[in-house]
Amino acid sequence: MKHLIFATVLIVLVGCNPQKTDEQADTLGLIEDTIILYSEQYRPQFHFSPPANWMNDPNGMVYLNGEYHLFYQYYPDSTVWGPMHWGHAVSRDLVHWENLPIALYPDDLGYIFSGSAVFDKNNSSGLGTMDNPPLVAIYTYHDAKAADTGSITYQTQGIAFSLNKGRSWTKYNENPVLNNPGIIDFRDPKVMWYEPGKKWVMSLAVKDHIRFYSSKNLIDWSLEGEFGNESGSHEGVWECPDLIPLEINGETKWVLFVSINPGAPWGGSGTQYFVGEFDGKAFTSDQTDTLWLDYGRDNYAGVTWSNNPDDRTLFIGWMSNWLYGQEVPTHPWRSAMTIPRSLELFEDQNGNARVKNIPVKELQKLRVNTMEINIDSIAEIDLLKVAESEINIELLDSLNSQFSIKFYNDDGEVFSISIDDNFIRLDRSNLKADYFNKDFNRIQNTEIDSVKIKSIRIFKDRSSIELFINDGEFTFTELFYSKNELNRFGVISKENVIKNLTLYELKSIW
Repeated sequence: MKHLIFATVLIVLVGCNPQKTDEQADTLGLIEDTIILYSEQYRPQFHFSPPANWMNDPNGMVYLNGEYHLFYQYYPDSTVWGPMHWGHAVSRDLVHWENLPIALYPDDLGYIFSGSAVFDKNNSSGLGTMDNPPLVAIYTYHDAKAADTGSITYQTQGIAFSLNKGRSWTKYNENPVLNNPGIIDFRDPKVMWYEPGKKWVMSLAVKDHIRFYSSKNLIDWSLEGEFGNESGSHEGVWECPDLIPLEINGETKWVLFVSINPGAPWGGSGTQYFVGEFDGKAFTSDQTDTLWLDYGRDNYAGVTWSNNPDDRTLFIGWMSNWLYGQEVPTHPWRSAMTIPRSLELFEDQNGNARVKNIPVKELQKLRVNTMEINIDSIAEIDLLKVAESEINIELLDSLNSQFSIKFYNDDGEVFSISIDDNFIRLDRSNLKADYFNKDFNRIQNTEIDSVKIKSIRIFKDRSSIELFINDGEFTFTELFYSKNELNRFGVISKENVIKNLTLYELKSIW
């Protein structure tokens, strides 16, 4: 017997806080008077997005004095990629964000490409004092003029520092601090403090592999080692590396994240990772297969926060794909970030260490109008009237897990998630938004490892769905653009496989 569960959902439009300063409005772009920020058709309600114009990679993520800093690649003059700046926002809870003025502007050395930021608490750089140690940003200079003339050394690494909690920045007067040795792609420095060696370590993307540099002062850098020439996917350029320690069963492992574009199995851009060992100079991994952090099409260039106040490893990614990121039908902004996630290691069925994504607990403060139901004998039910929602599904311990989850409307538009044991199918091909790219509406079929699916957690915003299977052991992040709101929700199964379902309406962060 087929079990049908339907939910009628009403989209709620929530305007932003009108208390915007003139400085913020001038810095972040002029908005048409008729548009209320953060209430547009596809505007995310619980994901960070810039008020206006183009955004891509998250940069410079660091915690200091109660604030999580999020910098990002930003072009303030258009909704497509251009000369890169560092946009800036801060949050006290990883959920609600305050937009701040642009932090870093291009200069004579080039555009400000991706990088990281650290709290130099011992003032090793000498750019602050022991009483007022600096925040230091480490970033790539991209000299577009040099690139146009045929130079291959147009990317170098520079630094800037702040002595007022990131509100203003001063570029180091002897930039660059790391010159290009003659490599076309030489970028995206991610810096961490390596305590055993009492030194800073930089992971840098170099064509299709990673180089590691070290420094005692964030200014003078020495090459230590390389990784990746014979590991992982090499279908595209390697970008945005991040090397972090994670514990499993009382043992510390090192995980190296590397974004690649193109080269993801589902097309376009994606993030692979390697689990191994790091001795301060060399990273090694016995891993033979290519592992992916997210099996969806819209999580790229993600990195972790530094100087966290607790023992979590916190991550956020750019929720888009270079196949179509500059064409998605949003205005006056383009792009959003994923929800923040905590990264942990777990053992797969073969005893191998793997990474899982867990939505941060702070998101729970957005929950309102909770509905929890037991579906053992229910064939049809109205749930909550919500648009932005979190849905938690616990499955029965049955031999087969075959069912579909659908977000849809009365106009025939559907975003569906079909699960058949360990086979996942995401289908956004039945949406009627104006055509903008042939690669967007493809159906994605993914076979995950031979594991039993026990739980599913879904975060649905106005134009995105994030799917976490088995507490984040497998994650899918997907954008969608429907002509009309997907204001209905349903679960269809050939037999009853759901133990219970909890649905929360999520209030807007704006």
